[in-house]
Amino acid sequence: MLAFVPLQLALSTYTVVTLRQLDDAGAQTLGHALDAHVRELESVASAAELIAALGRIADGVALVAARATLDGGEPATLGDAATLRALEAASASGEPLPHMLRVHERRLWALAVHSPRGTTWLAIDAERSSARGRGLTGMFVLYAFLIGVSVLTLAYFALTRLIVRPLDELSGAAENVTLGKRKLPAPISAVRELRELGQSLERMTDRLLEEEQSLRAHIAEVERARADLARAQTQLVRSERLASVGRLAAGLAHEIGNPIAAMMGLADLLLDGELSPHEQRDFIKRMRAETERVHRTLKDLLQFARPRRERSPDRPASGDVEAAIHDTAALVVHQPSLQKLELHLDVEPGLSRVTLATEQLAQVILNLILNAADALQSRADGRIAILARAVADGVQIAVEDNGPGVPDDVAEHIFEPFFTTKEVGKGTGLGLSVCQGLVSAAGGTLGLDAVHTAGARFVVFLPHAEDAALAALQ
Repeated sequence: MLAFVPLQLALSTYTVVTLRQLDDAGAQTLGHALDAHVRELESVASAAELIAALGRIADGVALVAARATLDGGEPATLGDAATLRALEAASASGEPLPHMLRVHERRLWALAVHSPRGTTWLAIDAERSSARGRGLTGMFVLYAFLIGVSVLTLAYFALTRLIVRPLDELSGAAENVTLGKRKLPAPISAVRELRELGQSLERMTDRLLEEEQSLRAHIAEVERARADLARAQTQLVRSERLASVGRLAAGLAHEIGNPIAAMMGLADLLLDGELSPHEQRDFIKRMRAETERVHRTLKDLLQFARPRRERSPDRPASGDVEAAIHDTAALVVHQPSLQKLELHLDVEPGLSRVTLATEQLAQVILNLILNAADALQSRADGRIAILARAVADGVQIAVEDNGPGVPDDVAEHIFEPFFTTKEVGKGTGLGLSVCQGLVSAAGGTLGLDAVHTAGARFVVFLPHAEDAALAALQ
């Protein structure tokens, strides 16, 4: 259609211009012939006879209208009124003749024949061939339209059969693959490109299905490995628990078994009755000391197992960090193990209350200070620092020293019960475990700062008591 439209425009324009030129030339030639014929008739005929003669030849020579005035008489006319009025107006206007007139969108060649007897005006059709040309152009447009519709129809059926239908079949096959079919049969097409496209999609589908099978196999293997890992992890946790229970039992047996064995030996000596009163009193004092040692061990163990005290859920415990730190510092400043050490306090003023009671917080800080003092016994410039700062949602307390630090193999077990690096009889290994239990029961954390390398640094975090109370009310 796009090809026919400019062709039709060019052809119709060229046809109209050419036929118009031919019509103009024919009208002029006819005008000269009629001029000679009219002059011949004017010499022997009246105006009416002249018009009658012109009427007999009008259809054959495309004469549209004529008006003759001879010898001053009444004018005789030929043709329709509109054309005659146009001739009369042209003659009255004084325009030079011949020239073109346009009457009802029709071009007419107008001329005047003058003689001694009068004047005859003639109007000749100047579009006789052009009118036939317009009909021819219309026929060409209809022909072009029919040809275009036919070409489009044939192209539609051809494209549908050769391209659209194979593409639909290929799309349906791909949809079947997405629904679970394990094969994509390539449709047979007469178009080479579509045939090659179908074969490429078939190969691609086979490759994807193979990769899917491989991926499923890898997933199954990963699932099996995950199950094996979960079983291994369960066994490892069980082993670790058994090891912890073993260490706990060994520590408990050591801490309680030795005092009990000593008391049994002293009791046997007392039962023999061969001791002096002074020796008996001394043995009884030793038995009491060993009993207190057992009692202290059992008390620490119970406190480790049940660190949370019974308290009202709507009124959580709260403690004053600044008071706990200063009270603990005043308590340990006269300890012999701290006489040669520098104790530095850096407490931010205005710290809010925390969720751990003041006496329990003092117990935690005291234990951390004593552990640091034990690590600094061999240093003449030992220094212990206690820092307290307000952080987001709570208070952070750090107890650090400039000692040798905690080795990596020891750091993994320092919070386990009955784990200690001290000599026998100088520690039960429950101190840090009890402290961690107290802090955890208050909603906080206690841990060793692994980043700090200039000695050991233990960090305690406790949330605000106000936040805990608000959460309990909610």
